[in-house]
Amino acid sequence: MTRYLIRRLHLRSQAEILAELSETRHGYAEMFIEQARRHAWILKIVARSSSISHQLLAAFTLHGLACWLTSATKAYVFSDPQSLDELCQAHSFVNSYDESFARELKNFLDAEKRDRFLLRMPRRTLKAERRTLVMGILNCTPDSFSDGGRYFEKQAAIDHALQMVQDGADLIDVGGESTRPAGTYGVGAKPVSDAEEMERVVPVIEVLAKSTSAILSIDTYKSSIAQAAINAGASIVNDISGFQFDPQMLEVVAQSGVSAVVMHIKGTPRDMQQNPSYENLMDELYQYFDERLQMASSTGISAEQIVIDPGLGFGKRIQDNYEILRRLEELRGLGCPILVGPSRKSFIGKVLDLPVDQRLEGTAAAVALSVANGAHIVRVHDVKEIYRVVQIVDKIVARSGEEEPQ
Repeated sequence: MTRYLIRRLHLRSQAEILAELSETRHGYAEMFIEQARRHAWILKIVARSSSISHQLLAAFTLHGLACWLTSATKAYVFSDPQSLDELCQAHSFVNSYDESFARELKNFLDAEKRDRFLLRMPRRTLKAERRTLVMGILNCTPDSFSDGGRYFEKQAAIDHALQMVQDGADLIDVGGESTRPAGTYGVGAKPVSDAEEMERVVPVIEVLAKSTSAILSIDTYKSSIAQAAINAGASIVNDISGFQFDPQMLEVVAQSGVSAVVMHIKGTPRDMQQNPSYENLMDELYQYFDERLQMASSTGISAEQIVIDPGLGFGKRIQDNYEILRRLEELRGLGCPILVGPSRKSFIGKVLDLPVDQRLEGTAAAVALSVANGAHIVRVHDVKEIYRVVQIVDKIVARSGEEEPQ
C-alpha cells in the first residue's frame, strides 16, 4: 500500500489559495501566495498512516525545492516538472532519504504526463488519446430529469441510440432507472425493481450490440443489472456509486473483465442534494478516487479498466460544480481517463435561469472547459452539437500533438 497521497494543485486565484489555507495564519498564507506565483507546480503531500519525516523535508531543501510542513501529515512542495524529475533520479534522494516516497513521486509524475489511455474490455480495447470521446445518454426511463419518457419504448430508444452514433457518439450509456434528485426536480425519481430495470435495458442493449459498432455502457449501481447487460453486449459499467451501493459490483467487473466508470457521489440519489457540504472539495474527491482504485486493485481490477467521473450534480452545491470544472486537472495524478457529465444539469440552469431544454449553450461551455482541462470523455444528451464542440476544442489544445489537416 502506498504511504503518501500526492496531488498537484491548480489554484487559479488568490481566493482559492486562501481557501486551501483556511486553517493557516494569515502571514503564512501571504508567503504561500508568493511561492505560488514563483513556481509552476504546487504539490500537496499527505502522509497516510504516519507523520512526514523531517529527514524527507530536509531532502527537498538540499535539492533546492521549497517545502513547507503545515501539519504532521501535510506538506506543500513548490517546484517545476524538470526539478521533480531530477529529484526522482537523484541517487542521494532515492537511497538516502525515503525510497517509498521517491517511487510514489515518480509514479505520480508519470501519471501527470500521461495523455494516452487504453481501456481494457472483453470484446475490444478503447483508445482515449488523440481526441475527446463522446458518450451519448440513452434514458430508457419515464422519469429522467431531462428526457424522461421520450425513449421509454424499446424502438424509440434504439432509433435514438443509432442516431446518436450517426451524430458522432463513440459510446452509448444505457440507463433504466432515473437518479433525478429530490428538490430541484420535484419529489425525485422513484426506485425501480431489478426485474423492471432489466426489462427496460437488456432488450435495447441486445439489439444495439448487433446493429452498431459503438461501445455500450450500462448505467446502473446494481450488480445483477450490470451482469445481465454485460451478457447482452455492454462493455462498460457506469456505476454512480463508485462500487458503494452494491458490494457485488466489484466482483462482476473483475470476473467479466469489462471497464467501469467510477463516479463520486455524496449521499444517495434521493438525498444527495439536501445540503451537501465539503471542508475541502478537491481533497475529498482525490481521496475518494484513490480509495476506490485501491479497492478495485485488491479485487483484481486493473487500472486499465477504470474511468473516473467527479460526479457533477451528485451531492454538489452549485459552486462545487464550477470549482471541479476549473480544477479538473488535479485528477490527472490518479492515472485514469476522466469522464465529465455536465449535460443540461441544474448548476447550468440556475446560473442561466433556463429550463432543461434550453441549456445547450451552457452545456457546451462546460464541455469546452472540461476538455481544455483534461477530460477524455464527455457524457451528453446533445451529441451532434457537442461532437462539433469537442472537435474544435481538441484542435485548440492540440491534444496528443495531432497534426492539422492539409
